[in-house]
Amino acid sequence: MESADAPRHPHHLLLVRYLMTPTTRLPLPPSLYADTAVEATPTPPLTSDKSVPVAIIGGGFTGLSTALHLAEQGVLATVLEAQEPGWGASGNNGGQTNPGLKHDPDQIEQDFGADLGRRMIEFSYGTTNFTHDLIRRYQIPCEARQNGTLRAAYNEASAAAIETTAKQCIRRGMPVKRLNAAEMRAMTGSDRYLCAMLDARGGDLHPLSYARGLARAAIGAGVAVHGETPALSLRRDGGRWRIETPRAVVHADKVLLATNGFTDDLWPALRRTIVPVFSSIAATAPLSEEVASSIMPGRPVLYESGHITVYYRIDQHNRLLMGGRGPMRWISKPTDVAYLIRYAERLWPQLKGVSWTHGWNSRLAITADHYPHVHAPAENLLISLGCNGRGVALSTAMGAQLARRLIGGANAEIDMPVTGIKPIPMHAFWRVGVTTAVLTGRVRDKLGV
Repeated sequence: MESADAPRHPHHLLLVRYLMTPTTRLPLPPSLYADTAVEATPTPPLTSDKSVPVAIIGGGFTGLSTALHLAEQGVLATVLEAQEPGWGASGNNGGQTNPGLKHDPDQIEQDFGADLGRRMIEFSYGTTNFTHDLIRRYQIPCEARQNGTLRAAYNEASAAAIETTAKQCIRRGMPVKRLNAAEMRAMTGSDRYLCAMLDARGGDLHPLSYARGLARAAIGAGVAVHGETPALSLRRDGGRWRIETPRAVVHADKVLLATNGFTDDLWPALRRTIVPVFSSIAATAPLSEEVASSIMPGRPVLYESGHITVYYRIDQHNRLLMGGRGPMRWISKPTDVAYLIRYAERLWPQLKGVSWTHGWNSRLAITADHYPHVHAPAENLLISLGCNGRGVALSTAMGAQLARRLIGGANAEIDMPVTGIKPIPMHAFWRVGVTTAVLTGRVRDKLGV
């Protein structure tokens, strides 16, 4: 974690400069994805005023998927993105498509009631199939695979939690199964794990290529996507919404705010409803066939069940991508997250001496209750944020839900709750809170409690 006087990476300095001069294009974080993604479709800045039926602020998975699903129903939205599609966490995450929500199914039903809870469960556990079907339908080239998700336990406390989750999923007829320690050794090539739950619906993809593919599909359907076009203000203007950008004004009948981990003060108090936590990834050079075949030979993705999550996968080019919590600042090289490299070598000693070529991160939005938040704080204004680390599939599928609500209004039923905006108490101290939570979580994971 960083201290108060920690040196800032140049990427952070660029971000500060961007906040002072909003028309500056920031380079993509220096990631493996930035070096290997498919070519981006042009998304020129908005330079003249326009009037639109729906304006979407934020060009990540949520905004792009919503725009695409609106276009499928004949409503052509305009997407306003401060940088370029996929610049934030959408194009810089672990690339895992994992089903479900943070909480177990029984807890979801307890929190939201039998009807809405059941719909939330069916929706959230179906997000991966939804996402991979969308990729196939639009033939998006993003290295997508659906080889399953492993939720793995390395201590008794997390093993008990996985057993509980698995029982609840199996009771509902989901395609999951429990794996014991021997089966996990065969699945992962490591003797670290006591057990796991395998969900056949999980998978992985190249997230920046996927973001660019979503943008391309949306543009092909008639959506206008404008990069380098941050929303500077949002207010009512008669019966419509007025959005000021650096070069032009947009008047919209309806607005979707989909800024997630980069949410600012565009709408009152919204920034204080989420904690913008950095998640970091380190990636190797392509591994030899011998080494690559000894690690996750069936190519599922894995995330560990614990207070501090580590997640990883082998991509289609035999690179190992290790992810987890890192410094609460921008990073640019693998040595910035050396602990992930050390942990990988603990799991697979054959990695000692392997070249690690990239280290990067981005900001995720974490909510206090660990549920995604949908708000409708004013007429014809919809907000969606807080995927809590499950953003690839969840935000994609949310696009169809949000499109339904934008078209049908308040009477349109969606499969997530629409709640009021509730700022997190003591939000100004979120950095201290995150640091404390991470340190405490690591200790608890080591102690197995």
